Amino acid sequence: MTVDFETFPVLSSGRLEFRELSLLDVNEIFELRSDPELMKYIPRPMVNCKQDAIDHIEQIHSLTARNEAINWAITEIGQSKLIGTIGFYRIKPEDFRAELGYMILGEYHNKGFITESIRTVIQYAFYTLGFNSIEALIDPENIVSARVLRKNGFERDGHIRENVFWEGKFLDTEVFTILKKDLKKLSTP
Repeated sequence: MTVDFETFPVLSSGRLEFRELSLLDVNEIFELRSDPELMKYIPRPMVNCKQDAIDHIEQIHSLTARNEAINWAITEIGQSKLIGTIGFYRIKPEDFRAELGYMILGEYHNKGFITESIRTVIQYAFYTLGFNSIEALIDPENIVSARVLRKNGFERDGHIRENVFWEGKFLDTEVFTILKKDLKKLSTP
C-alpha cells in the first residue's frame, strides 16, 4: 500500500466538506484544543495561546507532507468555518492500517456530524487509500465516543490497562477497530 498526500484529498458528504487545515483555522483550533471539556479524554497537551494553535496546524501539515498522517478540517457545506477535525494518525502502510482521531466544537455536538464524518473518511480510507483496518483508541470513560464508533461499525477489540502515563497518572485505553469487510454492515451516510 502506498500513501501519497501530495495533492490533498478534499472530501464531501451530505452536509459536510472536508478540507485541508489552514492557518485561517487558528481560532477554532485554539477553541478545540484549549477547552478542558473537549480535551478531557485526550492525553495530549492543551494549547495555551494562538501560537500553540499555529504550531499544531504546522505540525499536522508536516506529518501530512511526510505521508505519516492526514487531518481534515470539517466544515458545513458552503461554510468556511472549521467545526471540527478528523484524520488518520500512525499510518502503517505495511500493515494497511491507521488510527482514527476526531474532535468537534461543543456547539456542534449531538447533531450527527461526527458520525457522518467517520463514515466519509473510513470509506475514503478503505476504497481510495486501500486500508484494511482502522483503529480508534479512546479513554474507557468516553462513552459518547464508544457509542459513535459502534454506530459506525467499529467493534471493541480490547481494554489495555495503564498503557499511557499522563499528568502523573497511568491511564487505560480501549481499542476499537473496523475492517474493510465490516463496511457492508453500515448504511450509506
